[in-house]
Amino acid sequence: MPRFCVSCDKVMQMRTTGSSFWRIRLAVIVLLYVPATVLADPADRSISPTNIFAPVSTPAHSIVGLSLFVLAITAAIFAIVFTLLVYCVVRFGKPTDDDGREPPQVYGSNQVELAWTVIPVLIVVVLFLATARVIASIQKAAQPRNAIQVIAIGHQFWWEYRYPGLKVVTANELHVPVSDPTHPTPTFITLLSADTDHSFWVPRLGGKTDLIPNHPNTMWIDPQLTGLYLGQCAQYCGTQHAKMLLRVYVQSRQEFDHWVEEQSQPGHASAAVSEGQRIFETTACINCHAVKGTVADGRFGPDLTHLMSRETIASGVAPNTRENLRQWIQNPDTIKPGSKMPAMGLSDRQLDAVTAYLTTLR
Repeated sequence: MPRFCVSCDKVMQMRTTGSSFWRIRLAVIVLLYVPATVLADPADRSISPTNIFAPVSTPAHSIVGLSLFVLAITAAIFAIVFTLLVYCVVRFGKPTDDDGREPPQVYGSNQVELAWTVIPVLIVVVLFLATARVIASIQKAAQPRNAIQVIAIGHQFWWEYRYPGLKVVTANELHVPVSDPTHPTPTFITLLSADTDHSFWVPRLGGKTDLIPNHPNTMWIDPQLTGLYLGQCAQYCGTQHAKMLLRVYVQSRQEFDHWVEEQSQPGHASAAVSEGQRIFETTACINCHAVKGTVADGRFGPDLTHLMSRETIASGVAPNTRENLRQWIQNPDTIKPGSKMPAMGLSDRQLDAVTAYLTTLR
């Protein structure tokens, strides 16, 4: 192809060089980052709490093993196909003496037809059997007597957690004990939905499991490392699906037992915030929220008995500070547009009083 000017040649060279430069950078990033991510030590505290390649629970370990197996097979397929493609381009490229006529057509090769039919079928069968084995091993796991039982209920757009055997009800922040491999303490979770489809997914603890109305599902985790693990509702469930976050706190057995003891207590409020308590109990707040030891017994919103023991509000969207709490009560849409919580239309004085009361609920 003729060039029109020297400057055009330079522009083309610069574009080619730039393109090659970015391809090289991308290749280096892939070669360095991916192996480091895959081989990362799960105990490394600097690892992202959502890193799928740093499992800390048996179900997550099984899923990562299966993922690496699938990646190895697909990488081998890619390498073979890419190598053959390059070979064909180089070996059978257009020769300089090509006269442009169509070459003789050759049809039919039983060996080739058999190969590209049988080999893909075998690959699919192997992947199916490997996947079925992992699914069966996770779903058929035996439930020991000391297992922690949790009922997780998905709402638009928050999580409710009930511990039937421990008589604890909380919201948005799931607490579980660490599972010592020598004395396993798994947590079995029953998944329910109060409205539409949701999906429970904490990447470092387990796979995605759907919460479907009128169709209970179950899953289990046995985290072997303490810390905070983050997740996400993985099923589009409405306006604030992206802000329906999951926070799982894995604690030592002593810390977990202490948390359970505190959560089992009724709410305590001092006389200094009695006005805020009275306003709270005489407005529509009690239609949705519950506070142990008071007339508030709602079920549509989170239980607020120990509200200030949680690090976040609005299902992990904002830190649980006095300022954010006041703003959340005044106008929830400023923090979480489209949430189901209405603005109560309180005056500044009432708003300050209710906020002061709620901040005592620890």
